[in-house]
Amino acid sequence: MLILASRSRRRQDLLESAGIAFRVVPPETEEAPTAGAAGRYADLVRRAALAKAKSVARGRRDIVLGADTIVVCERRVFGKPADRRDARRMLARLSGRWHRVYTGLALLSGERYMLGYECTKVAFRPLANREIGRYVKTGEPLDKAGAYAIQGRGVFLVRAIRGCYTNVVGLPLPKLLEMLAEFKQGAGAARRLPPGDC
Repeated sequence: MLILASRSRRRQDLLESAGIAFRVVPPETEEAPTAGAAGRYADLVRRAALAKAKSVARGRRDIVLGADTIVVCERRVFGKPADRRDARRMLARLSGRWHRVYTGLALLSGERYMLGYECTKVAFRPLANREIGRYVKTGEPLDKAGAYAIQGRGVFLVRAIRGCYTNVVGLPLPKLLEMLAEFKQGAGAARRLPPGDC
């Protein structure tokens, strides 16, 4: 059975919708520090996903899934907002602009692991301050990367999307299903952790 190293209800819902049997074991690691992070965004989310999977995988032989999502706009990285003021700041920055949503995936079983990621482009329509304020008051943005939930009330913020919708929700199902099939077949893309690293 798959083990999901995430507390995210959205990721659980997506796995259930795909008919994937799983159980949840929350990761021991904290959310990866992303504010102001530089470098390759795909590497950032893949490393964070692997850290979450590794924190759960010790002593287990099941396949563990770790995932991490960030939003990137004009080279700035947005994770989950610290508070309502931070959520307002993020949404004002995204207003009227395109941004990218990156989700890193890590599958880990014993010493074998596989990493992947998905990137989706999302455009926000221009938002008035009062619209941002009303949305933040709902509380929905406070535990979401980029301070919005496309599958919830945040859908009204979005003008266009290019790429995988479930990636924006928090788990790119098509990419995950490909990776799971490859991993279970013992394909060459899976690598081995260094000794003592699991």
